[in-house]
Amino acid sequence: MDESFMLMLSNLLHLHNALDPSTPLLSSPSSSSASSPSSLLSSSSPTPLLFFTLASLLSYLASQKKPASTKPPSSTSTTATNPESSSFSVSAFRALSTEHIWSLEAPLRDAQWRTLYGLSYPVFTTVVDKLKPHITASNLSLPSDYAVSMVLSRLAHGFSAKTLASRYSLEPYLISKITNMVTRLLATKLYPEFIKIPVSRRRLIETTKAFEELTSLPNMCGAIDGSPIKVKCGDNEGNVYKCRYGYSSVLLQVVADHKKMFWDVCVKAPGGSDDASHLRESLLYNRLVSGDVVWDKVIDVRGHHVRPYIVGDWCYPLLSFLMTPFSPNGSGTPAQNLFDGMLMKGRSVVVDAIALLKGRWKILQDLNVGLHHAPQTIVACCVLHNLCQIAREPEPETWKDPDEGGVPVRVLENEKSFHYFGDSLRQALTEDLHQRLSSR
Repeated sequence: MDESFMLMLSNLLHLHNALDPSTPLLSSPSSSSASSPSSLLSSSSPTPLLFFTLASLLSYLASQKKPASTKPPSSTSTTATNPESSSFSVSAFRALSTEHIWSLEAPLRDAQWRTLYGLSYPVFTTVVDKLKPHITASNLSLPSDYAVSMVLSRLAHGFSAKTLASRYSLEPYLISKITNMVTRLLATKLYPEFIKIPVSRRRLIETTKAFEELTSLPNMCGAIDGSPIKVKCGDNEGNVYKCRYGYSSVLLQVVADHKKMFWDVCVKAPGGSDDASHLRESLLYNRLVSGDVVWDKVIDVRGHHVRPYIVGDWCYPLLSFLMTPFSPNGSGTPAQNLFDGMLMKGRSVVVDAIALLKGRWKILQDLNVGLHHAPQTIVACCVLHNLCQIAREPEPETWKDPDEGGVPVRVLENEKSFHYFGDSLRQALTEDLHQRLSSR
């Protein structure tokens, strides 16, 4: 008989004796009256009847109780919990972002978020707020902020989809899908808001004044440069993606201002292309050549009407809107070498901006997304870069490309009029700069 049933029966006997000691339930064998069940049921006390009722109920319950299984638990009956994945779960992120976050001092809080996602908590919430309507409309099964944090973690640390899948207990294809969705939204929905050509007079004056303080050259409004982004290519791609450094890549072209913010981004050429060809394929080039971009700030330099212009190295053609050095090796006249030095000083802002971009978003050091999604991922990182610059985020350790060499690029036939005017402007700027600095 079940031990628990025997224990309950014993307790009932003690209870009966306490309630009705005059009518014993278990008498001695010599007592004939106690041996008859009818005598118990005909007793004037209700206690025996109550006892048998409870005993019958307990007996029934004991008979219905299933014996405990002694079979060891199957290995499939429990799911092993990965400590690493649990720390990256939705609940863990929610605790971090809603409860724990407000108990921290702002510097400590933002430092923690920069370590995890590459930017501070206020910038993170800005990104989430702007993307949330679009992510919600996509019917993604994950919370919007959780999806954005996952993608930012990948961009900031360069994690592969497989690595994140093991961390977040998701399938790699789902990680890739979420990455593609978020980067596409950044590159399309947020690009027009955070990457803009400086056409307003206020912004033009601010930008040209800052460049003039840096270089002593008037009306400079930006610096252009290209950088190869390492990608994974199949064997059938040939050498078209091989860059000058020997690895497969796509070319990133950016124009930066004095704050190391990009105001134009283009990713259209494979790594085997050159900077000049990439420029000529870009929308910016077509807009500048066609006169679609109107910069309402014209100054007079030695009788020449000088509109705002950008500067680049000798890998770009000399045009009316693009100033380049006279010589890549300092073999010009003293006035020309002075101009070249100041021009390259202005160009240094875009070199530093690209180094900062690759240092902050480490996925650009070795892009581990499909080739088809490479451009949008690169542009998305540029948008995030500008957001960080606007918020004046601390600058992490940078990643600089090797120094590039080469010879001055050939001017195309349809560029000759722009080149002729650009040559006249460059000469006027050179003479003006030399005279002003020599008289000090």
